Amino acid sequence: MSLSNPLPMSILLVEDDEVDVMNVKRAFKKNNISNQIIVAHNGIEALEILRAPASSLPKPKVALLDLNMPKMGGIEFLKEIRQDPNLHSLSVFVMTTSNEDADKIEAFNLNVAGYILKPLSMDRFIAAVSTLNDYWTLCEFPE
Repeated sequence: MSLSNPLPMSILLVEDDEVDVMNVKRAFKKNNISNQIIVAHNGIEALEILRAPASSLPKPKVALLDLNMPKMGGIEFLKEIRQDPNLHSLSVFVMTTSNEDADKIEAFNLNVAGYILKPLSMDRFIAAVSTLNDYWTLCEFPE
């Protein structure tokens, strides 16, 4: 019998807008979510975090991903991780303002776990983050 890790898993937030970063942190706090949030401001930074040696940071198993970012956007980031044998199983939830069908189709073709439009109200955003927490709390992830 193996003992599971008592520490909550870390969540990678790939988001270039500081207001949105603060909103995610506020929503975590309002929902009493204790998962560590590791912030990357674009896809390149996120890949550096995910590919860093194991001892530097706990490897996130879930990512919250904005699509519209400088340097490397969300779709490019998804294409890159899905081709990487060490990262292809990362559960990714897109959280974006883009309501374009083309973005939704491309994201789902790249195996996202969900596509969430950023709600306009903080209450709806807090509720959305609570639902995400239910998901990653219930799911079993491989080590």
